[in-house]
Amino acid sequence: MDILQLVDELEAVTSKSFRIPFTSNILINEDDLFDILDQMRISVPQEVKEARRIEAERERILARAQEEANKLNEMAKEKILSAVDDHELMDVAKVESREIIAQAKEEAQQLRLESNNYVADNLSDLEEHLLKLLTTVRNGLRKMQEEQPTPSIPESET
Repeated sequence: MDILQLVDELEAVTSKSFRIPFTSNILINEDDLFDILDQMRISVPQEVKEARRIEAERERILARAQEEANKLNEMAKEKILSAVDDHELMDVAKVESREIIAQAKEEAQQLRLESNNYVADNLSDLEEHLLKLLTTVRNGLRKMQEEQPTPSIPESET
């Protein structure tokens, strides 16, 4: 289940809870609260797994781009070697190989940039979701602590 859906469920449980008259306090069903919190604990690792999968995909794309650049570089070298006998062809091949290498480097750089942006966006979204979840949980814990009555000391013991 998506972490945001769980936060929505937590909010729904909170809004459906019994409100104590003349206070801002509510009574939350403990089982409902802990069920949602358990689901959140399960869901967060899924979000992390997704981020890792995205990172692996980024690495695969970068490796493929590097492989293509190397292949293009080798092709350019082969063209140069085959045209050694003809000086004019040699000059053309050098220019062509430089262009191919420059294009391959540019494409590899573009792929790196796009994959880095993609991973950064997904990790930023995950961080934002986790921060919202943490804030919600902290607020819930704080509210629960505020709602607990402080033990009173009988007058005979003082």
